[in-house]
Amino acid sequence: MGIIKKGTSYFPDKEFKKRAWINSNSIYKEANKNPIRFWDKLAKELHWFKKWNKVFVHKPPYFKWFVGGKINICYNCLDRNLEKRRNKVALIFEPESVEEREIKLTYYDLYRLVNKFANALKKLGVKKGDVVGIYMPMIPETIISMLACARIGAVHSVVFSAFSPNALKIRLQETEAKVLITADGYYRRGKIINLKESADEGIKGTNIKKVIIAKRANNKIKLVKGRDYFFDDLIEGQSDYCKPEQMNSEDKLFILFTSGSTGKPKGIVHTCGGYTVQACWTAKYIFDLFDDDIFWSTADLGWITGHTYSCYGPLLNGTTYVLYEGAPDFPTPDRWARIIEKYGVTTFYTAPTAIRMFEKEIKKLKEKLNTLQIIASVGEPIDEEAWHWFYREVGKERCPILDTWWQTETGGILITSLPGIGPFKPTFTGVPFPGIKTDILDDKGKSLPANKEGNLVILPPFSPGMLRGVYNNHKKYVDTYWSKYGNKIYFTSDLAYRDRNGLIRIVGRADDVIKVAGHRISTGELENIIDLDKRIDECAVIGVPHEIKGEVPVAFVVLKSGKPNEKMKKEIVKRVEKEISKIARPSEIYFVMELPKTRSGKIMRRILKRLFTGEELGDLSTLSNPECIGKIRKTIGK
Repeated sequence: MGIIKKGTSYFPDKEFKKRAWINSNSIYKEANKNPIRFWDKLAKELHWFKKWNKVFVHKPPYFKWFVGGKINICYNCLDRNLEKRRNKVALIFEPESVEEREIKLTYYDLYRLVNKFANALKKLGVKKGDVVGIYMPMIPETIISMLACARIGAVHSVVFSAFSPNALKIRLQETEAKVLITADGYYRRGKIINLKESADEGIKGTNIKKVIIAKRANNKIKLVKGRDYFFDDLIEGQSDYCKPEQMNSEDKLFILFTSGSTGKPKGIVHTCGGYTVQACWTAKYIFDLFDDDIFWSTADLGWITGHTYSCYGPLLNGTTYVLYEGAPDFPTPDRWARIIEKYGVTTFYTAPTAIRMFEKEIKKLKEKLNTLQIIASVGEPIDEEAWHWFYREVGKERCPILDTWWQTETGGILITSLPGIGPFKPTFTGVPFPGIKTDILDDKGKSLPANKEGNLVILPPFSPGMLRGVYNNHKKYVDTYWSKYGNKIYFTSDLAYRDRNGLIRIVGRADDVIKVAGHRISTGELENIIDLDKRIDECAVIGVPHEIKGEVPVAFVVLKSGKPNEKMKKEIVKRVEKEISKIARPSEIYFVMELPKTRSGKIMRRILKRLFTGEELGDLSTLSNPECIGKIRKTIGK
């Protein structure tokens, strides 16, 4: 069972096609003929407390799916699996320390823990519609917390555990959350990170009244009486059954923040019904999930990939999945490969950043990785060299390699090649998932032919799991996604083109967002932080290519007066680390006399970026100060 090469592309062989859930192109014809009917049919396979009376309602720029239906995603993840999979392992927790034993939770174990914690949350006063903040590492309690919130109808808002206290504060203030779930600490590269300390700092100036702490590292922490509670103490003595809340299909399920092209992060809203349907079926068809599969997505639960394919998607399909706490190359560069071998992982989903790191550190793998059947990539476009190494050394030239495109906003994968159909072509993502309609348009809205680069858009009826708005910000929702081509076409802000066979290649961002190791960092957010330094007049941040991380931030800084020095650089980097994260720190800071600007005053970041990539700078006639380009080139040595 494997794949075969035809020309520049790869396809599943007969044996793989025979096994796959989807192995015929006819599904695209059926789904695209009537996408609404297609999703309606898939939705019926899940458990609904009440069936919907309207499948799709479109009132641009808003839309709804399965209107009138009542559902609970936690019930579909757990209760629905108890009859056939009660004693099947749902979750394998692999600690970072090789000295510590793994934890395995069956579907029944997980069911009981989630119900107990759901009751504990209710006892603390958490009600349907309340927002609960979750600031936690990759531990089972994070999954339990998400599911418990969903069970009682609370809206969870997960914040990446490596984010700074200030980044946490902004997100808690936006959602007005009153309860925060966190941990004492966690392990990262052999060190204990005191997460509770960051949480204590982050909740200052917010509405947080209760803090729940999972014990992971048993490090010394400060406790505030009447505010702080331990996770284990709360579930002690609680009933192991909590009646699931019957949620309207369009009720909020979670809010997840993502960077935009301006400084303030956007709270993306996802709803109960459509997201459940999309998470279930994209996971099943794209990763070809069967009962004997072991699924491992390396994505942190603080990101949308972690939500959909490290939590909800696998559980909705009754799959066993791996949750790993630490760095994939710790304590040795082949740790990730050892985990695959240890548990017999069949599907491995990771990021190009990780793949490039594996390639650089290992080159040639000694592990056989015989259990792998599908390997996949997410987070940013994968370059050809990394694609071939992944195919050769990890997939052993027999596993379909899936490149997947989607966003926090789309809720699930919308473009890829299905493993039972293909083709798998280096650097090309694939085709739209059945029932998803996309196009590539020029700036005037004209559909572009093959091999012409333009703006990737999604057309009605969109997908059931797509965002339903930006939390408490209608204007941001419209301006960001529905203004470029009107309120009936979703603008992805990604550049792409199609080959002659319709395969889509994602070129990069059309807006000012940098993908650092798969994490989206807003240039606006970075610039806002750097500009807080009173010595700085203005700055511009761009993303430049990086061998391992894909992109890294580089800052160009104009001082009000005085001379720059190394101490100033270090102070700027330290401020970025404190206010956002170490992930966002600039790899280099260049002090320049002025920034290239148009006559209207817009900073031309595109030109700064092209100085690094070696591309033609293009027309400089729109610049008010073209003479500054030569000076900047000299400063950066390009």
